[in-house]
Amino acid sequence: VGGARAPRASVAAAGRAPAAGRSPEATSFPPPLKNWPRSAGSARPSAPGDKGWTMGKLLALAVVGLLGALIGERLVGFRKRMNASRELKPKRLPNCHLIKGIETGSEDIEILPNGLAFISSGLKYPGAHSFAPDKRGEILLMDLNEQNPRPVELRISRGFDLTSFNPHGISTYIGDDDSVYLFVVNHPQYKSTVELFKYVEDDNSLVHLKTIKHELLPSANDIVALSTDSFYATNDHYFTGLPLMLLEMFLGLSWTNVIYYSPKEVREVASGFYSANGINISPDGQYVYVADIMDHNIHVLQKHANFSLTPLKVLQSDTLIDNISVDPYTGDIWVGCHINGYKFFFYDPENLPGSEVLRIQDILSENPTITQVYVDDGSVIQGCSVATVYGKKLLIGTVFHRALSCEL
Repeated sequence: VGGARAPRASVAAAGRAPAAGRSPEATSFPPPLKNWPRSAGSARPSAPGDKGWTMGKLLALAVVGLLGALIGERLVGFRKRMNASRELKPKRLPNCHLIKGIETGSEDIEILPNGLAFISSGLKYPGAHSFAPDKRGEILLMDLNEQNPRPVELRISRGFDLTSFNPHGISTYIGDDDSVYLFVVNHPQYKSTVELFKYVEDDNSLVHLKTIKHELLPSANDIVALSTDSFYATNDHYFTGLPLMLLEMFLGLSWTNVIYYSPKEVREVASGFYSANGINISPDGQYVYVADIMDHNIHVLQKHANFSLTPLKVLQSDTLIDNISVDPYTGDIWVGCHINGYKFFFYDPENLPGSEVLRIQDILSENPTITQVYVDDGSVIQGCSVATVYGKKLLIGTVFHRALSCEL
């Protein structure tokens, strides 16, 4: 009867064909961002071609660039303070021998006028190497008047916690009755205390008198006694805990200080050091010497009657100065130094940290004399921290290694 009817367009079709003269984009779904409906006050999302998106990207790149430049600058400064590229040729003395019985450090040495030498041994310091990490620290004694002096461990009275003994800097004081008092910076569980002992010569022992703790001594390093119960002490870091200590060193923060302690008052008397380390006092008691190990210098400060300190001068060097010893007869300063701090903190048995000893004469003059007395590349002693003299005998100590005795 009639022919077949043409089918109608399906209502489910995806869309009509574009009208003549219109591009497919005009009818695409979803529509371009520019066609999105917006409610009043709302902002449409940024597109890659927008100025806001471009400015944000540039700002982010600028921040990353500045951060990279800052890190690079701090890294250069850190390596400079560490003397990371410094190397010295050995310069040894002809009559030296390693001291038997000292294998795990001789970080600080104090010699009495009668030739008795107190030695702190066994220090475990955050970031530093140790050949005996499980061995407790000890105080050794040597009589330098003997033909072949050998160190002996001093017995410490009962009641003192020997298991956590971790001695660092030490100082002696001779009382009015000739009693000898020994001040010891201690780091039990890597905290900081000052232990006060009295030396008993009859049986070569130390009687523990008291433990001193104070919030102004969070990271004590070295100490110089002023009386039987007062002292100056250095803090070598502002922060405690190895990660923050390393960050402090990396950023080059000069936040460390010197503290005066007495039973009646405790206060800061000097500040602004990268890492205040060794400290000592002139034979006449008028001047205090402070080594800033990370700034490679010694600060000379004038001591006043109220124990405040006034900066007087700074003696610059090119080495990392650790502990300071003062010859009681000449006033000469002897210092143990680290040639390369990077080698010390990042210990490599194939690239050993060396040792350097300097003698400084007439430090208060306009032109002090600095003499390099001894240099070793680590093949004899590693990580020198102290050098001190008794007559013609020179003792050289280390943070974690052995000790050397030399005839001058």
